[in-house]
Amino acid sequence: MSVSENSSASPSGDADFIDVADASSPFPLGRVLAWIIAAIVVVDFIWIIAHNENFGWPVIGEYLFNPIVLSGLYVSLGLTVVSMVIGVILGLVLAVMRLSSDRLTGSIAGLYIWFFRGTPLLVQLIFWYNMSTLFPELSITIPFGPTLASWDTNSVISPLTAAIAGLALNEAAYMAEIIRGGLLSVDKGQSETAAAFGMKHGRALWRIIIPQAMRSIVPPTGNQLISMIKATSLVSVIAMADLLYSVQSIYNRTFEIVPMLLVAVIWYLFITSILNVGQGYIERYYSRGDRSRGSRKLTRPQEEELAEEASH
Repeated sequence: MSVSENSSASPSGDADFIDVADASSPFPLGRVLAWIIAAIVVVDFIWIIAHNENFGWPVIGEYLFNPIVLSGLYVSLGLTVVSMVIGVILGLVLAVMRLSSDRLTGSIAGLYIWFFRGTPLLVQLIFWYNMSTLFPELSITIPFGPTLASWDTNSVISPLTAAIAGLALNEAAYMAEIIRGGLLSVDKGQSETAAAFGMKHGRALWRIIIPQAMRSIVPPTGNQLISMIKATSLVSVIAMADLLYSVQSIYNRTFEIVPMLLVAVIWYLFITSILNVGQGYIERYYSRGDRSRGSRKLTRPQEEELAEEASH
């Protein structure tokens, strides 16, 4: 009796199946409660801040677009752009030097990176600003020979040049490691193939290696750009009229310290938010067509270019 019943319940028989056509996932009660609690906390926090008179919101509204504040903002943005451009160019040179087979070249680049990454940026800025204490005159001389030209250090190292030198040279050390990591992420077979086609190392680096390394270089470079806009606030200690220095000059007269600092915070958050959006777009652009790790073959246009280079 039991044998016949078991045989009738075989997979090929008329067994009862659960109809899942109208099935739905359970209601995420815990997740909804978590969102509601988080929303209540955020709204309550915003309400407390908005109704706290100690923040001085009328003062913030009055000085947010003040010409002095906007002038300091333009200085901060200018310092960011100039320092990043110099830092990226010098960082590329240092990265290539670090990857060089020549031990002296690699050692010089390594020593530079070690020093500027190992000392605080604020200390470097103060040293640049007080360079005249160490060297009252800057001169061009022949080693153990006559002096060709000389300048007073204070006339050369102004707050602007000290700020650019400190920010750019420090940034170059970090960009060198970012670019070096990006270059190392490219498969070695790329440079070997370029050499087999007769392409010179420098041209292969510029045409083949660097374009492929950009996928690894660009995202951390965006992070460095965001860090740079915040690092410009340090130049206020050397009397450079950046955004922070501008709001400090105002609250030294009005004694509205917290509201004026919030003015600077709002502008920093606004600029970094824009940069975050731009960084996300660039990351998505360079992540398109991302292939699995391993050996990558040269594209046909690259092979044709290599053949043309070899023919010349």
